[in-house]
Amino acid sequence: MTINFKGKHGPLLIAEIGGNHEGDFEYAKRLTQLAIDTDVDYIKFQLYSGDTLVSSVENPDRNKHFKKFELTKAQNIELAEMVKAAGIGYMASVWDEEVLSWIDPYMDIYKIGSGDLTAFPVLKTTSLYRKPMIVSTGLSTEGDVLEVVDYIRSLDDYYKSEDSLALLQCTSMYPIAMSDANLDVVQRLKDLTGLPVGYSDHTVGSQALKYAYAMGAQILEFHFTDTREGKLFRDHQVSLIPSEVKGLIEELAMIQVLKGNPVKEPLEIEKEANHVETFRRAVYPSRDIQAGEILTKENLTVLRPNRGIDARAFDQVLGKVIKEDVKKHQRLSWEMMK
Repeated sequence: MTINFKGKHGPLLIAEIGGNHEGDFEYAKRLTQLAIDTDVDYIKFQLYSGDTLVSSVENPDRNKHFKKFELTKAQNIELAEMVKAAGIGYMASVWDEEVLSWIDPYMDIYKIGSGDLTAFPVLKTTSLYRKPMIVSTGLSTEGDVLEVVDYIRSLDDYYKSEDSLALLQCTSMYPIAMSDANLDVVQRLKDLTGLPVGYSDHTVGSQALKYAYAMGAQILEFHFTDTREGKLFRDHQVSLIPSEVKGLIEELAMIQVLKGNPVKEPLEIEKEANHVETFRRAVYPSRDIQAGEILTKENLTVLRPNRGIDARAFDQVLGKVIKEDVKKHQRLSWEMMK
């Protein structure tokens, strides 16, 4: 399977419900339907069990936290079927290798969270399914990113295609200041790897997402919830609500209009108005010149419109002899000189 990492609205839009359901399946379904209604490209979840993610000895509190947020296999499959039936892509960060075998039929793309960028055993198992991966790069150095790209590509030639592997700039805190978004990393990672690069947002609001797209991000991932009011779980505070997602999509459409065609050439409206001629300059006599005179900087100038000899040829005209009398500001041609 290959994918071009492009979305219906320009960038590939991923609304991450993640753990925002907080283990409540009915709430998870409600959030899923709200996300479906926003018309994003993918709705993303997190699949895990506490004991396959966090050591119960080294960090018992985090182990209990993830256990509290677990959904069952049947519940996760129901959510996946709900998303797929609506014509939206289903995506998940799978933090439990045993889950891969039963969730894979619903997955077009695997998302590798920032915390798993160095979890090579997880990456190796995921690669066996030969589906595109999007890797978040929070907590990473450039060296870490290049290392994981090389590692994934070493696992299977399939991942040497730019349609099979993408990266996301991400800062792994919730929430972050605008100054910590570091959107310039998007272009830097493109230059370093040649891969599609997007942005996973942990700021408050949608402003960073809009700017990221304008700066070249091809994928936009954001947390999603129904409301931030009265929510204690941190992810809700960096989540967009449905109206904000719809507003984001409207802004992305305008950004796409403003970005336009990357090939630099005169537009039809410029050509129809004849601006290529009327706005540009040609070589003209700056005074009356008699036949036999040498053309110099003193008796030539450049003026609009660009009729006759283009101003770019000014130096080539210098030193030539005019063969006939010409008036000040008269159009010149090469046939008039020798």
